[in-house]
Amino acid sequence: MIADRLNYGDTIGIISPSSIAGPEKYKHVISVLNSLGFKVKTGKNLYKSTYGYSATEMERAEDLNNMFSDADVKMVFFGGGEGGNELLPYIDFENIAKNPKIVCSYSDGTTILNAIYTKTGLITYYGQTPGIFKDLRYYDYMQFTSHFIDGYEGKFVSNSEWQCICKGVCEGILIGGYSRNFALLTGSDYFPYDKKERYILFLEDHEKFSELDELSSYISHIEQSGFMRNVAGLIFGHYSETPYPELFRRLERAGEKHNIPVAYCDDFGHGINHAILPIGSFARLDTGNKSLYIAKQR
Repeated sequence: MIADRLNYGDTIGIISPSSIAGPEKYKHVISVLNSLGFKVKTGKNLYKSTYGYSATEMERAEDLNNMFSDADVKMVFFGGGEGGNELLPYIDFENIAKNPKIVCSYSDGTTILNAIYTKTGLITYYGQTPGIFKDLRYYDYMQFTSHFIDGYEGKFVSNSEWQCICKGVCEGILIGGYSRNFALLTGSDYFPYDKKERYILFLEDHEKFSELDELSSYISHIEQSGFMRNVAGLIFGHYSETPYPELFRRLERAGEKHNIPVAYCDDFGHGINHAILPIGSFARLDTGNKSLYIAKQR
């Protein structure tokens, strides 16, 4: 299931499921989105800090559910932080299935994006947050328009040099996100993946958040889950501003252990590039040719 594309003049709903939003920050973000031709509606609890470190999970989930119920809102857009998994019991997945919209985030948004896809079948989008519109780069803007306005199909457009870690070709459904959040989600009731499908797993992390031993433990947790039996290939996104051979060797071990192709790139994650990957779209990965083909979103 795929939501309708955005048109200029449509309304984008901004919420904050994982952190306290700052009015000054979002004032500029809203101004930029307006200048690009979009209206913006903010969640009523966007700036609340009921717990001191965030609004309550019920308040945050209320904003998410309300955005899907609002006929004027065509896209639900939110950033990362901590605690997105707290919302899962309060998300109205039936309402989302009845009112499909574009929903995009990254980082801590991993939990919500994957839960929505696996619980409803709605394609969700990983890679961008409202915060990137504070300093919008050309590559990020082209990713935004190609996915949400034009309807993306074809070869993934890269803005970095891909590295082939384990050579091979595979096909499957794109799924994944931030390594810790995806690891925590595996095995839960909010990740009912199809055990008859094959998946191309994409992961990302950053050295400022997770040292390599910590990151390795997240990868190991995913490897030890039942989900790994359905993984046909792995793409790892930006981790460091400098080459990180220890990470490449860790990814190589995972590829060899599970006999899957593996690639590394700097196109998505917590770096300067914010490519968008549609969770739920069928794709073909060829690590030898350093290419990813994304089929028409279904």
